[in-house]
Amino acid sequence: MAYEFAMYEKKGHIAYVTINRPEVMNSLHAPANYELSGIWDEFAADDDAWVAILTGAGARAFSAGNDLKATAAGTNRLADGVLPRKGGFGGITDRWDLFKPVIAAVNGWAMGGGCEMALACDIVIASENARFGLPEPRVGLFAGAGGIHRLPRQIPLKIAMGMMLTGKDVDARAAERYGLVNEVVPQDQLMETAEKWAAWILECAPLSVRGTKEGSMRGLEIPLESAMSRSYYWLQRHNSSDDRVEGPRAFSEKRQPNWSGA
Repeated sequence: MAYEFAMYEKKGHIAYVTINRPEVMNSLHAPANYELSGIWDEFAADDDAWVAILTGAGARAFSAGNDLKATAAGTNRLADGVLPRKGGFGGITDRWDLFKPVIAAVNGWAMGGGCEMALACDIVIASENARFGLPEPRVGLFAGAGGIHRLPRQIPLKIAMGMMLTGKDVDARAAERYGLVNEVVPQDQLMETAEKWAAWILECAPLSVRGTKEGSMRGLEIPLESAMSRSYYWLQRHNSSDDRVEGPRAFSEKRQPNWSGA
């Protein structure tokens, strides 16, 4: 399917989601959010897509967040009769049932909703020119797409509060020190590095990976004892899958496993 504000392609088991509004630093208005929601729906439903990489077109910005100019002009809305799709900002910040891994390849600015999309991903690779921030209070708003809740859960509280209450951003190296970023690389190595991480994930059984993500995310909500005694859909799927047999067999035969995802 052709999209106007985003690009979606798949190579093997890796899906690539690219925000394609570089002329406005990949900020999102309602139609762009609508397209991205549809893309994430497609990724979630595709049994052959095992991991996704989210990035922005160009070298300046991953996403500058909400398109404030469109909002100020009164054009930040869907056409009449078009109903919003699920998923929240960028189609991902409120997507609670997506247990396939998602890697953010952050090229340049990740501000406001752009930072919130990165926070919603599982792994973040940043270019050396990347910056992260939730500047919403500086324009009379707040980071309502999960930022005010995710950031204090992902980095030390005082650092998160300092960022959120001042609206000031941090550079890629600081974000790495705080634990917000997994790896910082030169701009020309960004996608190569994100693909390296995706390849590492693909070395693992896909249902095991989804079960691991589901158990980890669901378990954060409850006490440890309850988390360890609870059952999880994707782990149950994995335990009854062909891959549950293939893994130990491949190990004993000293060969690479052939994962089927079934």
